[in-house]
Amino acid sequence: MPIVVFNQKGGVGKSTITCNLAAISASQGLLTLVIDLDPQGNSTSYLLGGPVADDQPTVVGLFEHSLSYSFRSVPPTDFVVGTPFENLDLMASSPALNELVVKLESRQKIYKLREALKQLGETYDRIYIDTAPALNFYTRAALIGATGCLIPFDCDSFSRQALYALMESVQEIRADHNPELQVDGIVVNQFQARANLPQRMVAELIEEGLPVLQPYLPSSVRIRESHEQSTPMIYLDPGHKITLALVALHDALRA
Repeated sequence: MPIVVFNQKGGVGKSTITCNLAAISASQGLLTLVIDLDPQGNSTSYLLGGPVADDQPTVVGLFEHSLSYSFRSVPPTDFVVGTPFENLDLMASSPALNELVVKLESRQKIYKLREALKQLGETYDRIYIDTAPALNFYTRAALIGATGCLIPFDCDSFSRQALYALMESVQEIRADHNPELQVDGIVVNQFQARANLPQRMVAELIEEGLPVLQPYLPSSVRIRESHEQSTPMIYLDPGHKITLALVALHDALRA
């Protein structure tokens, strides 16, 4: 059940949603993996407190192996590192993803991640994939290999303009490459319940038949603190309102 968290607009909470949903899965006893495909490595820093050590594997190794002609098959779990949290592992990002993409595109390796995800699905109960704010090679590869896609939406006009094009891109990949891919829903992030604009925007999305998920995630400085402490909310503050909203969202996805 690989789920891609994707939006071509930056700053909408992709890493926050990815890491917190994954942490909730792990806290419920599910063996969970986060794959960080964003060269900026925000999910990696969130879960580890910074980049991985130089001698530790990253997702770059997985893609580099797809370019080699080694007779020895290396399982994708070899590129996974543990996190401080029980049941939660990470395939960490690296800035070297930027340098590797030209080789991967020229050698037509876009389906290799799908093969790895199938193998990883034999080990992990849940896989969450964080992506860069772009429909690039890595994002396409993730959508080709995933079964679900979550789209964060932060209630501004720019996000809404991008949303329709994004939905079309996902449906195009579904039609051309991955009939199992579904848009699991739009996650409303940083929602201000007392403000008219967010309420109106969300209501209009629902009227248009778009799959808006509930509950909506409220704005909170506690999220920033969880990033600073490299501790997802389920471990930092289990009773906080945004933690409870994230848990309800997670459980709605599993239903």
